[in-house]
Order: sequence, then C-alpha cells, then structure tokens
Amino acid sequence: MRYEMTELLQKIQSKKIQVGIIGMGYVGLPLAVEIADSGIRVVGIDVAEAKVKLIREGKSYIPDVASSAVSKHVQSGRLKAVNEFRVIRDLDSIIICVPTPLGKTKDPDLSMVVDAVEQIARNQRPGQLVVLESTTYPGTTEELILPKLEEAGLKVGKDFFLAFSPERVDPGNAIYNTRNTPKVIGGVTPQCLEVASKLYQNFIERIVPVSSSRSAEMVKLLENTFRSVNIGLVNEVALMCDRLGVDVWEVIEAAATKPFGFMPFQPGPGLGGHCIPIDPLYLSWKLKTLNYRARFIELASEINADMPHYVVNKVNDALNDFSKSVKNSRVLVIGVSYKKDIDDLRESPALDVIQLLKNRGAKVMYHDPYVPEIKLDGVSLVSTEIERGLQEADCTVIITNHSNLDYQKLVKGSKVVLDTRNATKGIESTNIIRL
Repeated sequence: MRYEMTELLQKIQSKKIQVGIIGMGYVGLPLAVEIADSGIRVVGIDVAEAKVKLIREGKSYIPDVASSAVSKHVQSGRLKAVNEFRVIRDLDSIIICVPTPLGKTKDPDLSMVVDAVEQIARNQRPGQLVVLESTTYPGTTEELILPKLEEAGLKVGKDFFLAFSPERVDPGNAIYNTRNTPKVIGGVTPQCLEVASKLYQNFIERIVPVSSSRSAEMVKLLENTFRSVNIGLVNEVALMCDRLGVDVWEVIEAAATKPFGFMPFQPGPGLGGHCIPIDPLYLSWKLKTLNYRARFIELASEINADMPHYVVNKVNDALNDFSKSVKNSRVLVIGVSYKKDIDDLRESPALDVIQLLKNRGAKVMYHDPYVPEIKLDGVSLVSTEIERGLQEADCTVIITNHSNLDYQKLVKGSKVVLDTRNATKGIESTNIIRL
C-alpha cells in the first residue's frame, strides 16, 4: 500500500500526475481548465465527437469558460481531448463528471456513471485515484463503483484509491467558480481521502474533508434539497398571496429586512437546472429503499412541478380579461433558459410552459438572446425578434429575467405582461400582472 500511495503522492506534489476527466460538460470543462492552470496535464474524455473536436481546436462551448483559456492549454500540451478510453491506462487519476438524470419514472439513471466505471475497470492499473463528482444518492460510490473496481483483485486504499467529491457548479455565477468554491471530499478509506485531498489542493482554494464518501454524497443532496424545499415554500406562499390579494414580492422584500432567522427565496415559474429539480428526488428514492418517506422533499417537488400549470392558468385569466381564450391567441415567452444570463436549457420550466400553452391551442413564440433555437417534441422553434414578437403577441410572459432586456420597453410594447420573476419591479403600468 505504501508504495502505491507514496508514488502517487509524489506525482501529485511534483505535478507530474496525469489527470483524466470523463464528461466534458458544464462540470468537466471548467474543471479541466483549472487543473491545467495549476500546471498539471489533463485529458478530457467524452463520447461526443463535437466536443472533442472543439477542444482540440481551442474552442469553448461553455459560457463560463473562455476559448482563450482552452486554446492556451491545448497549445501548451497541458490539455487534450479524446473520445476513446484506452488513454485511462496512462492516467494516474480519473474524475467522473457525467450527467445523472432521472428516468421517466423519477428513478435515478446512473447508466452513464456505470458506463464510465466499466471503461475505467477495463483499463485500470494499480496506483490510480478515481473520483466521482456526478450527483447521486448516498452509497453509490461504495455500493456501485467500488465492487466494479475491485473485480480484478485490486484493493481500495491499497492498490487504488476511490473518493466522492460533489460538483458545485453554478453556471453564470460571476463570483464563485470552480477554483474558489470550497470542495467537499469523502474517501472510501482514510488513504483515499488523503490522496484525493492532496490532488484537489493543487487547483481548489479550500478543501472540506468529510469522514466518508457516503457523507460527501449526502452533503450535495442536502444543499439542493434545502433550496428545493425553501423554493417550494415560497412558491406556495405566492399561491396563497394570489388568493389573498397580496403582493408576494412586497412581502418577501419586507421579510428580508429581518437581520436574523430569515433567508429570502424567490418564487418563480418552476425549478430548472440539473441539480435542484433532480437531486432531492435522488435522496427520496434512496430513502424509499429503506422504507422511509421523505415527505418534505415530495411535497416541495409537487408544488414546484405544478408551477408551470399555475403560470398557464394565469395566462388564461389575463387573456380572459381581454375577452380572448388561450386557443389561437399569440403568446410571447420571454426567456427559455432555466436561469438568467445563461444558455442552459436543462429542466427549464419555460419548456413546460410553452408545451402546456401549445396543448391548449396557443400560438407560442419565444425570445431569448442566449438561446437561438429550441426543440419540443422534435419540432424546432426559433427565437423571434423581440419587437416583432411584442407587436404580434396577445400576451407576453416573462419566464427568465435576462439582465440585457429592456423591460420598460417590453411593458410599453405589450398588450398585457405576466411577470413570473418580478423583472418589472419599479415599473408602473396597468398591463402588468405579477406572479
């Protein structure tokens, strides 16, 4: 054990370690650039040939990563990209950053993690560190990955090292990035934790060690369950305020002046992104296998999932005030990414709102400066020019409050505006309906 561990630690200290990242998406590419910035050579592995080609050309496809950063490291030889897995034999550490979506039945889909681990097992050699960053349920690292890597007779903590370190990527965040966001790490053994921590200290400012991979997995789920439950609460408060004839935004703003015991969350048209709508359901699923019902999680998920229906009902009411029905009315949706100022469509509530409106017979247009085209059920929709959209629309619905839009002009050009994000705060007009 000491030989394999000592050799790997020496490689880490001297920065002669070679790191591979499986999955070069919103987590993998920024991480690869940070690793290369630290002077360590990194190989990006992805089955998507288009991504590999762009990296090789020195181009970024992630808004938070500049193409100049990718190009610099490709030219220096510190970053390269491949779409085959034989390179794992030459690597000292492999970090798994593949997606972990939910299946149609809301069960965890770990097929991409399983595929990655099987590729590692086929090309494994003694002395390697494997780290899973993909969000999953507590126990995955030890129950799913460990047995597969030990099949060939290698022993964890002795012949190879295994850890879990949850990604904490927040696309579009101008303050916190991969390097300055504290990194939680849990090893399967104390030796695994030591090796993984030493590696990440090269390119992450602060390491937060925990006692096990299971604890690290739970940390990630707690973080996003906390947000999901509180967003569910404030969404339900929005529904209450609507019935009470109270401005929910005013209530939240006033409550936020309390200097203790309150943290403001904002209501909206539903949850989006890869983490918050999905991660709590991983925990709920795992607890069901232990005969426990995660009631807070399920209730919050139910409320949040119903918000697009509530938005569409509000559109219906707004059109009724003009003696129009949703059917055959033209509706302009403003913003389709899941949060402002990014191009990420994952789990975006805008897609649900658009589909629900189309199901009711509405003629839906959308405008998003970050997303030129979307596909719904195989049908393409192209972002419409905003002046034209406002002129044609019977109702405008603000789903994503991008910073570069002129909301004063938008309100002035609309017949009626349903604002689900309080983007029109401070604008006085009788044609605004707020969530």
